[in-house]
Amino acid sequence: MTANSLANAELSVMELLWGHGSLTARQIQDELYGESDRSQHGTVQRLLQRLEEKEMVKREKTGAANAFSACISREEYAGGQLETLAERLAGGSIAPLLSHLIEQKRLSRTELRRLRELLDRRKP
Repeated sequence: MTANSLANAELSVMELLWGHGSLTARQIQDELYGESDRSQHGTVQRLLQRLEEKEMVKREKTGAANAFSACISREEYAGGQLETLAERLAGGSIAPLLSHLIEQKRLSRTELRRLRELLDRRKP
């Protein structure tokens, strides 16, 4: 599945779903806007509808309410966005992006160790 680009508000909903697994629209609304702000019901419904259309979330009937959960993992989404960025900025190569992150010390020791392990497994 190719990861669609998400607007900031859509990404906020996805972050909640990735963190909680499954939430009702009301729970999402309360998390995003607080329990006292019921005026955002339509906004949350539109966000969920757009995410369903993008095949990023699925809806399941649970009693009187619908529960929503992510159809794509955070890692799958991030990987798709990274591939899109590499395509746009570096002719499809991720190496310049990784080089920049490493040179700018944006990767922790744990992340560097994990990257090394992945590279070692890819050796012929």
